[in-house]
Amino acid sequence: MNIKPLLPIPILLAVGGGAYWWWQKQEPPQDTSRLTLYGNVDIRQADLAFDASGHVAEIRVQEGDRVQPGQVLARLRPDKLEAALEAAQATVAAQEQALAKLKAGSRPQEIRQARAQTDALAAKTRMARITYQRLLKMGQQRLAAPEEIDQARAAADAAEAEVRAAEEAYALVVAGPRAEDIAVAEAGLAARRAELALARERLADATLLAPAPGIVRDRILEPGDMASPQTPVLTLALNASLWVRIYVPESDLGRVRSGMAAEIRTDSYPHKTYRGWVGFISPTAEFTPKSVETPDLRTRLVYQARVFVCNPQDELRLGMPATVTLALDRPPEPDAGSSHRCAE
Repeated sequence: MNIKPLLPIPILLAVGGGAYWWWQKQEPPQDTSRLTLYGNVDIRQADLAFDASGHVAEIRVQEGDRVQPGQVLARLRPDKLEAALEAAQATVAAQEQALAKLKAGSRPQEIRQARAQTDALAAKTRMARITYQRLLKMGQQRLAAPEEIDQARAAADAAEAEVRAAEEAYALVVAGPRAEDIAVAEAGLAARRAELALARERLADATLLAPAPGIVRDRILEPGDMASPQTPVLTLALNASLWVRIYVPESDLGRVRSGMAAEIRTDSYPHKTYRGWVGFISPTAEFTPKSVETPDLRTRLVYQARVFVCNPQDELRLGMPATVTLALDRPPEPDAGSSHRCAE
């Protein structure tokens, strides 16, 4: 008995091939509880420069050195600054003595000297007046010339004027300096002390200190180079915070919240997961940077975000590519500092 197939073989092959193609095109169901994004490790950096100009005398650190707050990193040549400080100190000392002299007033010896000068001029005046009276009587008897009488009278008047001037000088010596003169001296001393403080600050600015804990990334200048406030000496990578810079597509923006938990993985440590959380989401959109390695996102508008990450073993480095997985099914935690969350 000859049994014919229900469908020709070419049709069966075509149907089977179509079914396989359709099956291949079907995307697996996506996990809506997690969102995977890509980015790079980023850190805060500080370009450290002297707040003064001068030649670099020494630099005490190298690239890769760890530093602590207040640690001396570099110094300028201090010769000119130290000389300026000494000059300012001497000026302050001189002004202090001048003010102390004014406040102390006249010394007893100066008062006695002024009194003696007044008494001497008074005696001279009495003698001049007696001479004038004598010549006046002689003139009445025609024994003295009128010119001599006039000269004696003028000398007596001049002597009396000198006595009055001496008495005023004596009163000034007794009274001492004017309050206005003391105020002027006090203001001058304040100005000299301000100049001294500025000289000390300039000398202190010749020493470059670490502002925060971190790692020296670049050593830009060397001893002998000319430094200025506009010229960085060192670049310091700060340890305070470390994050992964990611870019959230607009279609996923509504699912991402600040404080959301995250897991971070890197190619350098593929079997290790780092804890993290979303700390910042940009309020403005931008085109996806070329550094993002997902081809389907390169032409989209995205929002920059920072996922802070705990790095207890100090394994993450600036610019390291990272894969970030956000836990969308977990409620965001209240914002907290990196040290608090990483200590949990």
